[in-house]
Amino acid sequence: MKVNRLQRSMVDVTELGLGGGPLGGLFQPVDDEAAAATLAAAWDSGIRYFDTAPHYGIGHSERRFGEFLREQPRDAFTLSTKVGRLLVEQDPAGRTDEAFQVPATHRRVWDFSRDGVRRSLEESLFRMGLERVDVLYLHDAGDHFDAALHDGYPALAELRAEGVVGAIGAGMENAALLTTLIQETDVEVLMLPGRYTLLDQSALDELLPAYQERRVSVIAAAVFHSGGASPAPTRHRRHVWLSDRVGGGAGPSKPHRRGVHRARCDAAPGSDGVPTDAPCGDRRCSGNALCRGGPTERQLVCDGGTHSAVE
Repeated sequence: MKVNRLQRSMVDVTELGLGGGPLGGLFQPVDDEAAAATLAAAWDSGIRYFDTAPHYGIGHSERRFGEFLREQPRDAFTLSTKVGRLLVEQDPAGRTDEAFQVPATHRRVWDFSRDGVRRSLEESLFRMGLERVDVLYLHDAGDHFDAALHDGYPALAELRAEGVVGAIGAGMENAALLTTLIQETDVEVLMLPGRYTLLDQSALDELLPAYQERRVSVIAAAVFHSGGASPAPTRHRRHVWLSDRVGGGAGPSKPHRRGVHRARCDAAPGSDGVPTDAPCGDRRCSGNALCRGGPTERQLVCDGGTHSAVE
């Protein structure tokens, strides 16, 4: 598999990586056997970049990644984890975690302080049973941005200067805050979930140009929108449209192209259980679309129309 080097660092990542959210029980329980099989399949396919976080399954993801990666040559893979949430042990009292399908054995405490960052990394390494990670991210700092910028970032920079990690960055959905971060700090890489995908390309506005100007690498994460862009084999799902937007500024109206669009249909089903027609999914288009296929595999086919073009 192709390998890329993170900008201004000595850290290499494979073109595809394995994210650790699902292995922490995101949306549905995952047992240790299934998690191990997933990690082995990723390794066998050539993936050598693995990303996890304390938040994912309140430690379950890190533990599972560690159990697998401890059996691999340490220089053969790149590993990242994240800081910003400390895990504090508690009595689960039969409860399930608020975000992942695991017993609520811990609660999360936000902490982007220097001590909190160092403690988080130390506890992550203990859970994984490894001596180091290669990349360390500030995690989901949108509601705690000042603390992450003024306390968390200097703590990461200090760890990088000490040689504890090879590259530092941040991961969050807020593209505007990530743009601010790279303009005011010296990070090598940012993780961008859900903002440069088939369904959402809002990062094209300001963030990606800033990446290029500052020579910062970007990891596109959650590229299937946590399942939102994946097939739904058993039920109709809400129509989500793929915009063809590639830049700024609206041009004149022009015919919308006919043909198959990357979309899902939520029109009322016909007698055979298959939606038969619906408005074209592009909000700018005046055309209609026919829903083709069976009840589980469908595509919207636009009959043409006009829309405000984006050049």
